Amino acid sequence: MSTATRMIHELDVYGKRGITLVSGSGARLWDDTGREYIDCMSAHGAAILGHAHPWVAEALEGQARTLTSCPGSFYHPGKEKLIERLAERCPGDIDRVFLCNSGTEAVEAAIKFARASTGRPGIVAAKRGFHGRTFGAMSASFNPKHHELYAPVVPGTRFIAFNDTPALEDVLEDDVAMLLLELVQGEGGVHVAEPSFILRAQELCRERGILLVIDEVQTGFGRTGGWFACSRYGLSPDILCLAKGIAGGFPMGAVVVNDKVRVEVGMHGSTFGGNPLACAVANAVFDVLESKGFLESVVEKGRHLKERLRGIDSEAILEVRGRGLMVGIALKQKARPYLDALAEQGVLALTAGPKVLRLLPPLVITDEELEQVVTTLDDVLKQ
Repeated sequence: MSTATRMIHELDVYGKRGITLVSGSGARLWDDTGREYIDCMSAHGAAILGHAHPWVAEALEGQARTLTSCPGSFYHPGKEKLIERLAERCPGDIDRVFLCNSGTEAVEAAIKFARASTGRPGIVAAKRGFHGRTFGAMSASFNPKHHELYAPVVPGTRFIAFNDTPALEDVLEDDVAMLLLELVQGEGGVHVAEPSFILRAQELCRERGILLVIDEVQTGFGRTGGWFACSRYGLSPDILCLAKGIAGGFPMGAVVVNDKVRVEVGMHGSTFGGNPLACAVANAVFDVLESKGFLESVVEKGRHLKERLRGIDSEAILEVRGRGLMVGIALKQKARPYLDALAEQGVLALTAGPKVLRLLPPLVITDEELEQVVTTLDDVLKQ
């Protein structure tokens, strides 16, 4: 069946790129014509161990032969193990875990928990922020186009400019339940939070009884070089939203909270959250991240990648920014033509807004593959 025929039946909400991927290994992908690509998307940041990682494949196969489904009202060993590992690794005093299936579900749960815990309706988030596509998460994401399409969105949501510290003083009022922030804005252009902004946000939230909710759906699990980006800021959020890399591309999300957050029986739930297959894969991901030198290698790869990108002599580039292996190349013009040109030369990348190329390679990408990516970018950005 041709790609054109399939398009008749599939609702195209993504904007298809005309490539059919059939297999992968590490940071390499192959399409249905046998063409090879270097993956700098890692499934929008989720496939942090790349493709067909042997530890992940072994965990998934082994679990599939024993137990594949388990309701949340029962325990199973993989879930218990994963929850303990999450509680140990998460920053500050957050150690109570709810498992779900995606980042947007994690944010939806955070909104419910924050409103229930504070008795307040208000949500404050940042301009350019993105937190998901379900209704509450979308309402807290700054995209006026989406808000117009689906209006009225969830009421009580306000936005401030990212890194605008003075604005925090005015917007964090008595009706606010939660302040929702990313530490590196993924979809919004790979903008990095300034420490003064983040630390002041934490201070004001504590003073005013507002819950600080940090969205590390894209930055968590090694993406920025540490377990969580929170560690760079010395943050101790009240609620941490996780997904993507937690299970290496297998569907999973998590919300981790401290004792300020009210969660009771019947308040929330998930049919598939914390299922044995997802937990088995997530535990395999933990094993890899905990292996000697792995996260240190991510720091070094990210440092070297940004250094090489900043050395490209192209008038198209305004700025290279990011943390670890989460990198944005801000351009003077639209990024989509460059995205297509990169694919033609065997590198699959993403955009982050209309004028930013985004690189989210698997954390297992080799130095040689990164050098090939830089060489290709150098060629494309000079054309």
